[in-house]
Amino acid sequence: MQYVSTRDTGRAVTAAMAIERGLSTDGGLFVPAQLPSLPAGALESLRRMDYRQRAVYVMKLFLEDYTTAELADFAARAYGPKGFDTPKIAPVRSLDASTHVLELWHGPTCAFKDMALQMLPYLLTAAMGKNGEDRQVCILVATSGDTGKAALEGFAGVEGTKICVFYPRDGVSDIQKLQMTSQEGANVLVCAVNGNFDDAQAAVKEIFSDPAMREELAGRGWMLSSANSINWGRLLPQIVYYISAYCDLLNAGAAQAGEKVNFSVPTGNFGDILAGYYAKKMGLPVGKLICASNKNDVLTDFLKTGVYDKNRPFYTTISPSMDILVSSNLERLLYDLTGMDDRETAGYMEALKRDGRYEVTPRLKTALDGLFAAGCCDDEETKDVIARCFKDHGYLIDTHTAVAYGVLEKYRRETGDETPCVVVSTASPYKFCSAVLEALGERPESQGPELIGQLERASGVPAPMPLKALAGKTVRFRDSFDKAQLPDVVRDFLK
Repeated sequence: MQYVSTRDTGRAVTAAMAIERGLSTDGGLFVPAQLPSLPAGALESLRRMDYRQRAVYVMKLFLEDYTTAELADFAARAYGPKGFDTPKIAPVRSLDASTHVLELWHGPTCAFKDMALQMLPYLLTAAMGKNGEDRQVCILVATSGDTGKAALEGFAGVEGTKICVFYPRDGVSDIQKLQMTSQEGANVLVCAVNGNFDDAQAAVKEIFSDPAMREELAGRGWMLSSANSINWGRLLPQIVYYISAYCDLLNAGAAQAGEKVNFSVPTGNFGDILAGYYAKKMGLPVGKLICASNKNDVLTDFLKTGVYDKNRPFYTTISPSMDILVSSNLERLLYDLTGMDDRETAGYMEALKRDGRYEVTPRLKTALDGLFAAGCCDDEETKDVIARCFKDHGYLIDTHTAVAYGVLEKYRRETGDETPCVVVSTASPYKFCSAVLEALGERPESQGPELIGQLERASGVPAPMPLKALAGKTVRFRDSFDKAQLPDVVRDFLK
C-alpha cells in the first residue's frame, strides 16, 4: 500500500517511509492512497480476539511492508503487562444501557496517547531498517500535555534515537509537567515554550519543513521524525480501539451485530476523532462522531458553520490537552472529503497560514453534517459533569472525558438521538487532581502529586501506580524558550 501527501498526491511512499519521515517535506500529512475496508465477517472474527490480536489484524490492513509476525511481536511488547494494568488494555465500562465509556488510560502514563506511543517506537525502528536508513533519528514532539510523556516513555533509552519534547510553559497540569520534567534517560530533552501549544506545534512543523536544517542535520548523521499524530504510525494504532470497543459491546450484549453506535470524543488536534472516522469508513457501524470541545471551540464552530477561524482568544482551561486552535489532523479529513483533492486541501491550508481562516465548499459542509455533531463545555460545565457522573454512577472521570460526556448530554437533549454511545475517556482523573477535587466540592490542600492522596480519600477510587510513584521525583528539565529559539535548541541537542 502506498501513502501520499495531502498536499501533493505525486509524493507516494511506502508505509515504512511514511512512518520514518512523519511529515511530508511539502508540509502535508501522509495518508493511505486508498483506505482498506474491513473484510466480510471481520467483526465476527475480531470479537473473539484479545486486544493485541485485534491490533495486529487491523494494522496489517495498512502495513503491507510489515509481516504479521513482526506486528504480533510489536503488539506483545507494546501492550504487555509491564505497561498496562489490565489485560483488556482498553476496557469498556457501561454506565447505563445506552452510555458506555472506553477507558484508554490504563497504560504507563495514564493517558490515551499510550495506546499509540507504546507501539510507535517499534514501527519506527523497524521502518528505518526496512528503508536502509543508517542515520540516527531525533523525535520532535509538540505536546499539549499527554503526548509528551507518552512519547518520552516510549522512546527513552531506545538505541539510535533521541527525543525532544516541547510543551506550553503554563498550559499543562502540575502532574503532566512533573511527568515530563522528571523523565529519566540519556537520550531525552524536555523544554517549556513561552507560548501555547499552537506556538510549539507551529515551530515543530517549521523545523520539519526547513530544507536547510534537514541538510545540516543529515550532515551530522541525524534525521527528524515525529511522535505527534501527524505521523501515520501514531494515528494508525488509534483506529484499533474504536473497532475493539465495538467488539466488546457485541460480546457484552450491549449492541447487536450491525447496530450503529455513536462515539463522543474530547477533541483538540483532531487525531483521536479522525481515527474514529477512518474506522467508520472502513465499515465499522458508527453513527455520529460527536466532536467535543472545551472553551477553545474552534472545531465546534467549524463543524457547525464550515468556517475554520483561529483568529480568536486562546483560553487556558482545566482540560489543557484540548487547548488548541490549530487542529493539524483536520487536514487529513479535508483531503478525504474533497475526494482526495490535494490542490483543494493545500488551498485550505495556505489560507489558514495566510489569513488564519478558511471556509469549505457547500458540498464539503454537507458531508461534515452527515458525519459529525459538535458541542462544547466551559470549565464550570465540565466540573458540573464530573460531580454529576460521580453522584449518579459512582464513576470518577477527568476533565477531558467530562467534556465529551457533557457534550453527549447536550446532543441527546437537542436531537433526541438515544443511539448507544461510547464516551472516549482519554486520561485518568488523577492527572488533573485539583480540578477534579474542586468538582467534587473539595478544596485542594496542596498541589501536584501531593493531591493524589486527597483525591483518593475524597472519591474512594484508587490512583494508578505510575502517578503515585511521581512523589519525590527529581525535576531534571527547567528551561523555557521562545518559539523562535526552538530550532537552535534542536541543533544544540544533536551536536
